[in-house]
Amino acid sequence: MRLVWKSLDKMRCFRKRSTIPFLGVLITCLLFLNLYMEDGYVLEEDKRPLRETSMHPSNSERYVHTFRDLTNFSGTINVTYRYLAGNPLPRKKYLTIGLSSVKRKRGNYLMETIKSIFDQSSYEELKEIVVVVHLADFDLAWCENLVQDISRKFAHHIIAGRLLVIHAPEEYYPSLVGLKRNYNDPEDRVRFRSKQNVDYAFLLNFCTNLSDFYMMLEDDVRCSRNFLTSLKKVVTSREGSYWVMLEFSKLGYIGKLYHSRDLPRLAHFLLMFYQEMPCDWLLIHFRDLLAQKDVIRFKPSLFQHMGYYSSYKGAENKLKDDDFEEDSIDIPDNPPASLYTNINVFENYDATKAYSSVDEYFWGKPPSTGDFFVIVFNKSTKISKIKIVTGTDDRQNDILHHGALEVGEKLVGTKRGRQCSSYITLGEFKYGNIEVQDVDHKIAFDIECVRIVVTASQKEWLIIRSISLWTTQPPSQ
Repeated sequence: MRLVWKSLDKMRCFRKRSTIPFLGVLITCLLFLNLYMEDGYVLEEDKRPLRETSMHPSNSERYVHTFRDLTNFSGTINVTYRYLAGNPLPRKKYLTIGLSSVKRKRGNYLMETIKSIFDQSSYEELKEIVVVVHLADFDLAWCENLVQDISRKFAHHIIAGRLLVIHAPEEYYPSLVGLKRNYNDPEDRVRFRSKQNVDYAFLLNFCTNLSDFYMMLEDDVRCSRNFLTSLKKVVTSREGSYWVMLEFSKLGYIGKLYHSRDLPRLAHFLLMFYQEMPCDWLLIHFRDLLAQKDVIRFKPSLFQHMGYYSSYKGAENKLKDDDFEEDSIDIPDNPPASLYTNINVFENYDATKAYSSVDEYFWGKPPSTGDFFVIVFNKSTKISKIKIVTGTDDRQNDILHHGALEVGEKLVGTKRGRQCSSYITLGEFKYGNIEVQDVDHKIAFDIECVRIVVTASQKEWLIIRSISLWTTQPPSQ
């Protein structure tokens, strides 16, 4: 392992312009060589007082201790964490929300962030989440004072197992001196962002087995109301599709969702390249290497940056996510389904893009009378509302000028796949859009298909911008 780390250190003498290409090749080789290796490290969790002292290894020894055996990307990292508040419950939750926080020169928003997470969640939602706060500052007096404030204000959440506060001791950190000066960043900024990568890595490592999914937030964030319900709808709609990272905010490291099974790899990845670049850039490389090439971001955003001062030197940071909505509970359910159309598709604007929660759309060449676009559910479903929007702001003529919305039942197999043999018309498109409320009161059967039918040919191309469906209950078994 020392030979590997020495070879990484030699990168320091490379010219700046060669750093990124070389890093890309190195990351690719290391990650794919080790992607599916078996677990090796064992996570050690030890309750110890914050100020407890122990025999610490020398700098060189702990440097090797932290980074030894990096060939194993699937096992957790050997770190003995200190529990400052709370204990994990034995039952695995649906979602872990991770926050890493350090002492700021100006302003502190951690308490407001924790409060927003709990206040914006219903009692039922609270049963499915656990919040883990990593107090990552080396100033132990600051950590001790802050954890006392947290314990007083959120005592009932700590007792219920919904809030944990941890600290990774300084001896587990790699060297933060003499780091590479990539991108002409000043030395103190390089140290800040490099340490931040390790802070996040240790947080991810701790959270590996707490839940099915993991959401990263920053410590200066406001949440939308019932964000967990909205998030679960999106995850359900992605069943059967491959993804590494789903994004619920377009800012920084806010609102990024992962499968918990990927956390050990991500933690190792951040540790291995901690001094190369900022965390959000490394995340893009990680996502690409695990074969998710495109950003999958959902609107409206569920989280908003609220801090005014950055954790780096207290600099002003007024960034806001203009896609954020405080009340975003009306996100459609869009049950899992297959989509078919006989309209000629333009390039890669295929049918599935109209049914996605991501900001994308279906685009087809001019449709003719009788052409169709059909959604066939994996399981029959009770639907309460259907809303379909065609055209975009910059292509307002590419709408469905004449069309009908139908729902069907009695699935049969055809040469084109499964189709319903019986349909009922719900309404006609007006100005390219249609919205039908109380569908479950108008239709007696569980719906198996939703179909858009072109009732008159048009010269304009057709964009189906979004198909949104709301259900009254989970799909029938």
